[in-house]
Amino acid sequence: MPGSKILFIGGSSLELNLNVYKVPAAGECAVDDGGVAYIPGGRASLAAAAAAKMGADSILATRLGADSHGKQLFSFFKDAGIDTSLVKADREKPTGFSVLIKESDGTVRSISYPGANLDLGADHVIEAMQSDPDAVFISLEIPFHVVIAASRAAVSRGIPVFIDGSPASRAYPLEELPEIEAFIANTDEMKEYTGELPAGATASLRAALALTKRISCKYLVIKQGSRGSFLYDGKHYQMEAALRIDRPQDTSGAGDVYGAALVLEYARSGGDINTAIRYATAASALAVTRIGASSGVPTDDEVMTVYNRSYT
Repeated sequence: MPGSKILFIGGSSLELNLNVYKVPAAGECAVDDGGVAYIPGGRASLAAAAAAKMGADSILATRLGADSHGKQLFSFFKDAGIDTSLVKADREKPTGFSVLIKESDGTVRSISYPGANLDLGADHVIEAMQSDPDAVFISLEIPFHVVIAASRAAVSRGIPVFIDGSPASRAYPLEELPEIEAFIANTDEMKEYTGELPAGATASLRAALALTKRISCKYLVIKQGSRGSFLYDGKHYQMEAALRIDRPQDTSGAGDVYGAALVLEYARSGGDINTAIRYATAASALAVTRIGASSGVPTDDEVMTVYNRSYT
């Protein structure tokens, strides 16, 4: 499919999900039956898997430990249809690992151990550009100097760069990035970057103006969950409403689906950001009607059915 080879660069981890009634106090041992699950994690790897299911030729550049967790993730990548030729093993550090604790009242706490993700090097990501992708998607679980190196290498080759702003930190030297195609972040991430919570059009514009003083991007996209998306192009802004969901089941992974779908459709459409955002909106709307971050990813045919019904 023309315009569908996407290079994903970023972190990978095995994630332990714990569902609990409440987190025990210090010194307390709680017994709970909320459920435990080990699932694939890492924004770039999950986006790569989602894009592959939606029809992309997904290539993943990441680093795993030479351990059982790394083998488990590598099998997941292969089963998802990801090109793993740029997945490398680290003999010194373990595979990234994270713990996500969900309480019954909706509170979420997480702990991340980067492991081998911190050893993903600039040489690795520059070499990855030889895959000649139509677009590059970069997440921030890796050292920021590697993000800069990957962005510069892609831009110098005329390849559009999309950066997912997770995990967010105000300390990142965003000013050192070249002009990228799009920066994508959710409301909490935008608050971390700018101090502004983008709740509504006016607050979103304030946040967008604050961030674009630090980063040069053609488009800034703010994911706002059930409120939809905010798009700013440096001169104008617009809101794209979320699609109505009658029976939402699980919002985990919806942001990964959104980002993957946006980059994929942007590349396929020849750079039509409005079409890309609507495709991403349809894809993420479908994703929240299903349980499971990876199993809930829709196919391209499913997304287009919703897209055509909603926008044509």
